[in-house]
Amino acid sequence: MAPMLDVSDEVRAEIGDEETARLLSGESAPGTYDCTSCRTPGDSAQERTSTVLFVGDETAVLAFAHAACIPSQVVPVAEAELQGAVRSISAPGIPAPDIPAPGGPDSGATSLPGWAPPAEEVRAPSADQGPHTEPLARQAVLGITCGLIIVKEQLRPALVVEPTGPVARAGSVWQGDDFLPLLIEQGFVPQLDLEEPPSPLAGWSVLLAMGKLHAVLQPGAGGAPGTTAWWQAHQPLQVSDGWRAAVQRSNQVYVYAGPAGSIGRQPREDLMRDALARACGRGQLVAATMPLSGT
Repeated sequence: MAPMLDVSDEVRAEIGDEETARLLSGESAPGTYDCTSCRTPGDSAQERTSTVLFVGDETAVLAFAHAACIPSQVVPVAEAELQGAVRSISAPGIPAPDIPAPGGPDSGATSLPGWAPPAEEVRAPSADQGPHTEPLARQAVLGITCGLIIVKEQLRPALVVEPTGPVARAGSVWQGDDFLPLLIEQGFVPQLDLEEPPSPLAGWSVLLAMGKLHAVLQPGAGGAPGTTAWWQAHQPLQVSDGWRAAVQRSNQVYVYAGPAGSIGRQPREDLMRDALARACGRGQLVAATMPLSGT
């Protein structure tokens, strides 16, 4: 019986039609496997299974996951991270294919876990397509932190985004800060009450793989199929067990963003919420609810 495999177009494009056919026929597909997302056993003969291609600078590894945990996709990973994870993300008894991988993503500096990680360097957002597509007026440095926030008396997983300086619109000679207007043009909504969940943002998602935060994804430019990285870590960001447990309950992440100086770095989650509330009261906070890709 053929396995119940999902192979996305982007995975097919990387591994080729021949390897895809071998997978779908069961010739090179696993029977049982350890899900690369939740790390529990799976059976491709009994349940929908996603093919997940991890790509580094020189190699790529094909892994398998419950389709309910993570969709079939290509996940850029630092080469060192990929080499260290080969054994854990390969299906038992199935050799990981060594496939030439495309060049690594153009993304930011290494981040560390906690509520106050080092800032991540990303390109300044453009009006139309986001931070990774337009020529730069100047580079911006974003701080990305993750933690739990209480909304309607429940703990919710959140990401907080704040640049370390003003963000200019691509091609602009104005020296002001366009960060919030650019995000609003992308579909973020001003957050007027921190007790209310942010509005959903269609087409965007937060990518977790192997239990770590990899990227915030946005729709393809100009209506193109697929997604691109709005923010992407050079090395995956470790998240706490509590954050991961909270996101597994809802499969949603609250993403808050404020201009430089509006939130600041806070040593504790309660202080971060207080800072978000102050930014919200000043009209300096936008937000969106995004579904989780992976767990």
